[in-house]
Amino acid sequence: SSVVDGNFEEVPRETAIQFKPPLYRQRYQFVKNLVDQHEPKKVADLGCGDTSLLRLLKVNPCIELLVGVDINEDKLRWRGDSLAPFMGDFLKPRDLNLTIILYHGSVVERDSRLLGFDLITCIELIEHLDSGDLARFPEVVFGYLSPSMIVISTPNSEFNPLFPSVTLRDSDHKFEWTRMEFQTWALYVANRYDYSVEFTGVGEPPAGAENVGYCTQIGIFQKNGGRATEACVSEQHDQHVYKAVFTTSYPSLQQERFFKLVLVNEVSQQVESLRVSHLPRRKEQDGEQGDKPKDIGGSKAPVPCFGPVFTEVEKAKIENSPKPFCVGDKFFVPLQRLLAYPRLNRLCANEEMMRSVIADSIPLSSDGSAVVTDLCNYFDEQFEF
Repeated sequence: SSVVDGNFEEVPRETAIQFKPPLYRQRYQFVKNLVDQHEPKKVADLGCGDTSLLRLLKVNPCIELLVGVDINEDKLRWRGDSLAPFMGDFLKPRDLNLTIILYHGSVVERDSRLLGFDLITCIELIEHLDSGDLARFPEVVFGYLSPSMIVISTPNSEFNPLFPSVTLRDSDHKFEWTRMEFQTWALYVANRYDYSVEFTGVGEPPAGAENVGYCTQIGIFQKNGGRATEACVSEQHDQHVYKAVFTTSYPSLQQERFFKLVLVNEVSQQVESLRVSHLPRRKEQDGEQGDKPKDIGGSKAPVPCFGPVFTEVEKAKIENSPKPFCVGDKFFVPLQRLLAYPRLNRLCANEEMMRSVIADSIPLSSDGSAVVTDLCNYFDEQFEF
């Protein structure tokens, strides 16, 4: 495995095959690309090892439940903290909830908590199973768990002669299959459990050796007829044989407190941006004192020099919305104006929703239709806009 995964310390440099990026990264990136394409909500990685694949997948916005299963409990406990949310995850919450769970257990044991998944991955796993476990593996993963999609990768032994002094790539491997052996097994399993399968791989062979195929061969299994029905899942009795060793949840906009925090912050930033952009116009209006509202919105939608870049449609929407105005030294920004900005429009469906969330955190006009703030403050005076 040291040769295959890119560590060549014990192998003469001139004879080693180097993969760029390293082969393990190519395998993980392959799975990530598949997730990007199919957008599964529930994903489990069997034989997750050091959780590298889980850490790559957890940033994907479509995933709401991410599970890792491994026989090595110490490794799971040691790597669990790397899956916990960081400060940045609280400052910028996800759109959807995300829960990550690590289970200690064998991949040939049945646990009902893994039923109903959209995708189950088995990356470099089956070659570590002895003959008894390999025989039980399809019955558990394909028959019992029966996810919508399964991805299995395993070494292609036809590639091994290209490595110096390699018979098996890892001392723990019980076998390594040729492409024909893997495809024969995969087609039999797919047919028995009502899946279709297509074959591909990662790790291109060097020029002149194309006939050996990919270094890592991959089978992508898809359940015929799509997802397992709810009835099939509900028929299963609770079987909790795995031991949960790590669980964490990420902040998201689906959680009320984080949604309010983000919305209040976005509204405050947008109001401040509009206020500052209109300060220079205040000098032009010094001769027009009084309580009469003064439209200071201008004819064009303001586009901050270092802010977001709006499309023409977005600019038109902003321009056609109610403009900010002043009454005395107070600056008013209509909620409808705020809702015209894409980031706020994505967060809030309508004016009533925005008003109900920010009312106890941001000053509003007497009729609740606009955010109110002082047009000038101490810092403006210091820097003389």
